[in-house]
Amino acid sequence: MGQLIIGSVGWDYFSVASGDRLKAYSSAYDFVEVNSTYYRLPSSVAVSSWRRRVPPGFEFSVRCHKDLAELHRLELTSKSVRLVDSIEKICRQLTASVLTILIPKELVGDQELSSKLRAFLSTVNLGRTSIAVEFRGGEPTADTLKALQDHDAVHSVDISRQYPNVGSSILYSRLFGKGKQNIYEFDDSELQDIAAKASGLKFEKSILAFHGVRMYRDAARLKTFLNSGQFHSLTGQVGLESLGEVLSEDARFPTSKSRLVDEHGWKLFDMTAEERVRARVFLEKLPEKTYTTIDEVLSSIREMSL
Repeated sequence: MGQLIIGSVGWDYFSVASGDRLKAYSSAYDFVEVNSTYYRLPSSVAVSSWRRRVPPGFEFSVRCHKDLAELHRLELTSKSVRLVDSIEKICRQLTASVLTILIPKELVGDQELSSKLRAFLSTVNLGRTSIAVEFRGGEPTADTLKALQDHDAVHSVDISRQYPNVGSSILYSRLFGKGKQNIYEFDDSELQDIAAKASGLKFEKSILAFHGVRMYRDAARLKTFLNSGQFHSLTGQVGLESLGEVLSEDARFPTSKSRLVDEHGWKLFDMTAEERVRARVFLEKLPEKTYTTIDEVLSSIREMSL
């Protein structure tokens, strides 16, 4: 089995009581995808600081600025070349493993995409940094995929949903799951399946970048499973007590059954110490009415179970 590297997107939301969030994050995970570079390019001083604050073996990936594909459409104008030069410097400073490029829906359908990709990939010089290309909102043509193959670029996919269509020594998977707008949490079987797919395709290196609202916890749970063979409980309680704890995080009342299902049904709770279940399993069975408290919700579930 090749190297399996696990992390998520950014460290700004990584919860620490005080101190350096990046340093704390890098003690728990293998790598981080720098997502802020998609919106604005950081200073050289900031980039150098990021590299200094993490252990020597910690890995970065960098997201390419959105203007390269959205505004410049991968065309090598003087402005886009300056943008590429800046991105190359960031990758070198971080010794980044991967540069990820998002191809938006409107460009995926461009008949000249394959030729533009070829020209771009022929020009960019990133040294040891691989380029991973993600196609959003559409499927790339065979010619486009061949352009990736010919230039040793990586076809970036969510491996929980599909396999890459380009042979590569590297897997770079941005994991969103099955929810809307990244609102999802991977259950135990889904995490096991992700690990099996990443390990089973014989990549030299598999990088798993979790992106959902539970990305830090998803990544930590998968690392724990790979290290121990077990998934730890989420709440320290089981059954309805665990469900109540999960709902108490952000459920607002009064509310309806449909809102409870829509807003909280995707969440996991500990049915037993060994079994995680989605909240919708119980919430969908609730009577249609207005609920004013969590206790009222749990009481209704108990009544249904009698």
